[in-house]
Order: sequence, then structure tokens, then C-alpha cells
Amino acid sequence: MIEIRWHARAGQGAKTAAHLFALATLREGRSAQAFPEYGPERRGAPVRAYTRIDDRPIRRHDSVTKPDAVVVLDSSLLADPTVAEGLTPRTVVLADVENPPRFDGTRIVSVPAGRLAAGAGTGFVNLVMAGALAAVLGHPSVEQVGEAAAEALGGKADGDAVRKAVEEGFRWAS
Repeated sequence: MIEIRWHARAGQGAKTAAHLFALATLREGRSAQAFPEYGPERRGAPVRAYTRIDDRPIRRHDSVTKPDAVVVLDSSLLADPTVAEGLTPRTVVLADVENPPRFDGTRIVSVPAGRLAAGAGTGFVNLVMAGALAAVLGHPSVEQVGEAAAEALGGKADGDAVRKAVEEGFRWAS
């Protein structure tokens, strides 16, 4: 099982990213699960979301405590001790930051998601990070993530720009 923990501030799309990543995985015939965890329900408050992926049905419904990947959508959250909880040498951290902090033995991938999202014609950092995560994990395919993102965002953004944002993140992390 692959377990992913997403860190963001409310309104930045961690829940959407977790969901679309699970949807792309389901389309490839694997089992997936995605759900958010909220603290105070106000815009800008720290939130976490989770995605699980497996080849077998997933029966767990608790939060992710030993993540294989951690995705940080807001660089200010890197100082939050909950980001480092449960990290192991096999965990990869993707962060929208130029100079990431060090976490002992953990691989950190710096993704300039804000800049890549703007270049793609969207402000959706979460889409760029979902594409980068697909590249780092090796699945789901960038095409499936792009299609799931276009579906999840519906009329909120141009489908081509949404797909391009996912592809930019994938290309950056490949």
C-alpha cells in the first residue's frame, strides 16, 4: 500500500488533489481512498488530506501516520511539526519551495509549483504537485491525473490549462 499525506491551508486544494489522485488511480484498475482532515474550518487554516493506493481493497480508514509521500502545498507549513511526523528514509517529500529544509534521511523534491501553475495558465498549485507526485511515484499516468483533474475542476478552469498544469509538474519531477 502507498500512503500519501497532503499538507495545505484551507482553500489551496489539498482535498481536491487527494481526490483526483485517487480517481486517476481507480481508472488504472487499482484500489484507492482519499479523504480530508480539517482543523478549524476557516480559510487559511492548516488542513491535511490523505490518499491510499493499493492493488487490493483498502479496509483502513484512519489517518496516514507513516507516509510514503508527503506533499506540501504551502511553504509556510514546512515549519509545522506535523509535516515531519512519521517520516522515514523511504518517504519522499514534495514541497513548493525553492530551498527546502532538511528532514533526516528523507528525500525532498523541490517543485516551483506556483511558477509552473502560472505558466500553465492556472493558479492551481495542487495540480502541478499532483503531476509531480505521479512522476515521483511512477503512477498513475500523467494522462489519467490530467483527466481526473479536468473532471474534478469541472467548470472552474479551462480543461486544457488544467491538463497542462499537471503535465508541467510531471515534467519537472521526471
